[in-house]
Amino acid sequence: MWSAVIRAARYASYTHVVDVCISTPIDKSNRQEGNREKLLWAALACLREKGYARTTARDLVAASGTNLASIGYHYGSKEALLNEAIATGFRAWTAEVERTAFAAESASGPDRLERSLAATIDRFQDLRPFLVSFVEAFPQAVRSPELRERMSAAYEEARAAGTAMVLRAVEADGMTLSREHAETLSSLLIAVCDGLILQWLLDPDRVPSSHAVMETFVAAASSFTTARA
Repeated sequence: MWSAVIRAARYASYTHVVDVCISTPIDKSNRQEGNREKLLWAALACLREKGYARTTARDLVAASGTNLASIGYHYGSKEALLNEAIATGFRAWTAEVERTAFAAESASGPDRLERSLAATIDRFQDLRPFLVSFVEAFPQAVRSPELRERMSAAYEEARAAGTAMVLRAVEADGMTLSREHAETLSSLLIAVCDGLILQWLLDPDRVPSSHAVMETFVAAASSFTTARA
């Protein structure tokens, strides 16, 4: 069961993974499931309930029904386990963004972009526990080559998923775009999202809605096009 749930995180909505799955009490008596999956599940729950900085190894052991040695054996360190949990959560979120963007087959490229922004920016409040944990993970990653490599890999996954979405949207509109340009656009959108996350955690009222961001993109693109004409 555990492995099936973790695999489903790639395709299920973020709300389902976080708000439904990890709110279900863990059955510590079920020893047929691997400790690796139990630890990852427990890490998702602890990130939601306590955050990255306040979660201890003993919290993870208590939530998973495993032991301290299991953390080192399966993940190397508590921080590596928590980073893997964050990456799992963001994979699920990315899958939900893609599902939302392509839910309507007849939608245009701009419509898909606005849907993607809505599934990202307009959900910050729902995702707050994981956004806080995401930000808290950065200081550890800066100081640890191992954790930095893991977070870089998570970003690479997000960049690749974004690139695929951009190319899919462009193709659906009957247009073409080089992979290089699609990857650059994906990196730019990730940077916008990360920046808005930081701003939102500090001052939510000052962060624009997805609709406002989309209107600005359209206005800026029109101005640039006119200026170059």
